[in-house]
Amino acid sequence: MMREAEMESGYLTGQLLIAMPSMRDPRFERTVIYLCAHSADGAMGLVVNRLVDSLTFPDLLTQLGIDSSTVGEEIRVHFGGPVEQGRGFVLHSADYLRDGSLQVNDSMALTATVDILRDMAQGGGPRCSLLALGYAGWGPGQLDNEIQDNGWLTVDADERLIFDTELEAKWERAIEKLGFDVSKLSGLSGHA
Repeated sequence: MMREAEMESGYLTGQLLIAMPSMRDPRFERTVIYLCAHSADGAMGLVVNRLVDSLTFPDLLTQLGIDSSTVGEEIRVHFGGPVEQGRGFVLHSADYLRDGSLQVNDSMALTATVDILRDMAQGGGPRCSLLALGYAGWGPGQLDNEIQDNGWLTVDADERLIFDTELEAKWERAIEKLGFDVSKLSGLSGHA
């Protein structure tokens, strides 16, 4: 649930951004982004529907010197965004909070420490998680301007959509949450 002060302020922390069909930036074309933070200082989020093809979770653990022999569950590495692509982030359910975790809202948190990767490798960690390299970032007012210019749609986030492993249809499913047909969207609408 979004904090009342954020709803009143117009900030979108905890919401999903959906790229409009007219998105020209190939890094964000047909992406769904979970907004971890949005304020007057800017915004930060993670793309939740793209994978990093060149790296597996066991490979990442090996690079970090973490024993990967106990990794049982298939943990995929996502492309979180074009900023700091060598830095890892875990978006996860709020049942796992440690030093260094940012609690986004009552149900979601973000952790960027090696400890969470170690816990996940040992079968512990949060109930639901999404591991991402890099993030999407916007300076003060930049995201607000992109939304006003019809670059993005916003919708309430839900765990099923964020953590679902069916990535190909995630963009369409996010738009369907708004209640209209993707084919009827246009990024060419005017401004009064």
